[in-house]
Amino acid sequence: MPKSLKYIDLFAGCGGLSLGLFNSSWRGIFAIEKDAMAFETLNHNLVEQKNHFDWPDWLPKTCHDIDELLEDYRENLEALSGEIDLVVGGPPCQGFSMAGKRKESDARNKLIHSYIQFVDYVRPRVILFENVKGFTLGFTKNGKQGQPYSDVVLSSLKELGYSDVRGELINFAKFGVPQRRERFIIIGTLDGNADHFFSNLLANRQKFLSAKKLKSNIGVRLAISDLKESSGLVDCPDTPGFKSGRYISPRNNYQKLLRKYVNKTAIPDSHRFVNHRPNTIDIYKNLLSRAERNISVNDALREELGISKRNVTVLDSTKPSPTLMSIPDDYVHYCEPRVLTVREYARIQSFPDWYRFKGNYTTGGKRRANEVPRYTQVGNAIPPLFAEHAGNILKELLD
Repeated sequence: MPKSLKYIDLFAGCGGLSLGLFNSSWRGIFAIEKDAMAFETLNHNLVEQKNHFDWPDWLPKTCHDIDELLEDYRENLEALSGEIDLVVGGPPCQGFSMAGKRKESDARNKLIHSYIQFVDYVRPRVILFENVKGFTLGFTKNGKQGQPYSDVVLSSLKELGYSDVRGELINFAKFGVPQRRERFIIIGTLDGNADHFFSNLLANRQKFLSAKKLKSNIGVRLAISDLKESSGLVDCPDTPGFKSGRYISPRNNYQKLLRKYVNKTAIPDSHRFVNHRPNTIDIYKNLLSRAERNISVNDALREELGISKRNVTVLDSTKPSPTLMSIPDDYVHYCEPRVLTVREYARIQSFPDWYRFKGNYTTGGKRRANEVPRYTQVGNAIPPLFAEHAGNILKELLD
């Protein structure tokens, strides 16, 4: 087996995929992310703290737009041809997502062609492409459903010589992540064995989880019960006028794993509680006692309580959460009348507590389409726990 398999991360976000590959002993070359806040998070944790990337001298160590990269550094990218084992990542998914305003005209949808162009320049041995479930569904025009974008990617990769290409929907809850999150994963190889990735992913799942003393289908309480507001408050270290929570002793193996390398007396990073108004707290108390768990609050109860927001879900303590979105007030804590903190989001996404998030906590208005604050960074990420398992399987694939 190669001692140092090399990869490049595109549309890297805050680094969920890269963190998983770091944990499975891959070596990064560089990561491309357009948003400054998301890149700041990745840079702080994986570049400055872990020295995980062998960043080339020709590429400034900052945020980059992929189309500008392709235009400005084409010769440098083509010089990497045959040197890179893996390219990973997936373009922004908002235009495809079933949970948002699904629009074929969303300009971000065109970034899949930028991904294909990058692959054409660099020619990695394997590619891992990921996107939301809606990526596999064609857009409807005049009552007819068009070609899914997933088919476009599959056919484009085959035209580039990736003769063995396969895509499957993966539910991360089956891999130890306390969240029912489905993503469409495409594996493409130049020399066969794409099928082996998906079969080995399942076949080796229990061995991977057992080595970490974990189980699949972990409930939300197991993930975040050591982060309750009722365990004590301190002034928030990075935002005046807000409170953060304290740690209590870890309750289970999942919490012990994610708190590794963090001092028990430390203030958890990004564990800032929202300053709810009294009437909002009263509404959440009502929901905790009356709402069905893990599904959106029904119209009758919403109308009775005066909730204008369309989708609000109270989490079930015993089950994995629904897919986390980028807006914090989509979900109510399973036993406290409040929304989740960024750190609780990160726990449910399987980010370890040593991983620190940078930038604003939230954003609003027109800026929401162009900024990636902390909640969005976590909500957009691939769970690092799954990415680590996938990294191990990809290493076997290339052996």
